[in-house]
Amino acid sequence: MHITMRYSLEPISNRLREARIAKNLSQRQLSKLAGVPQSHISRIESNQVDLRLSSLIAIANALDLEVILVPRKAVPAVQLIARQAVNTSSQQQSPTEPKPAYSLDEDDW
Repeated sequence: MHITMRYSLEPISNRLREARIAKNLSQRQLSKLAGVPQSHISRIESNQVDLRLSSLIAIANALDLEVILVPRKAVPAVQLIARQAVNTSSQQQSPTEPKPAYSLDEDDW
């Protein structure tokens, strides 16, 4: 007996769309970079298609993202690190934003 489990791909679809928009890419431009048809990218972003791993990897690479498998117990730590990396890069791109009142330097560890 084979049991088919369905998982929501919506968080992945949303993240890919957000990353494309953050890079100011149209679906057509991403299509050319990733080698994935624009119509397929549209269906992926609107969560209308079961995303194939090969398409996910191609699109992620075109968006400067990595697809990795993480032990479930490590997910909160990885999410925290990812948020910090995004915040750091957005601060570097927007020097007019206020800086935090305190941050740890490497010497503070």
